[in-house]
Amino acid sequence: MLFAAGCLAILLGITHSILGEVLVFKRLRENSIIPNLTGHKFNLRQIRILWVSWHLVTLFGWALGILLFLLADVNNAPATLITQLKQVIAIAMCGGATLVLLGTKAKHPGWIVLLSIAILVWFT
Repeated sequence: MLFAAGCLAILLGITHSILGEVLVFKRLRENSIIPNLTGHKFNLRQIRILWVSWHLVTLFGWALGILLFLLADVNNAPATLITQLKQVIAIAMCGGATLVLLGTKAKHPGWIVLLSIAILVWFT
């Protein structure tokens, strides 16, 4: 059941990002992967952080899906499992930091906190 839940989490993340790109962000970009056009009620900075937040949810959903896969493996030794869980969390936080850093041109401080979490978890 945990493996099935992990598969659903990964599928949800993929669907979430694809639908967001097609239904929300497609009209807000011109020759860029990151939205660069303003909407009727949002300025550019708000659009960019909305895009980052949208995909951050997907990234963290994937990480939770992978964690569920790891927990579903009954042959996983406790020490190995703890190491794997920490690695997935650190990689997800680092990916999130990168997304916020690039998506907001380093203007949102969230990337610093996400990267700090990644470093603390990785080196523990």
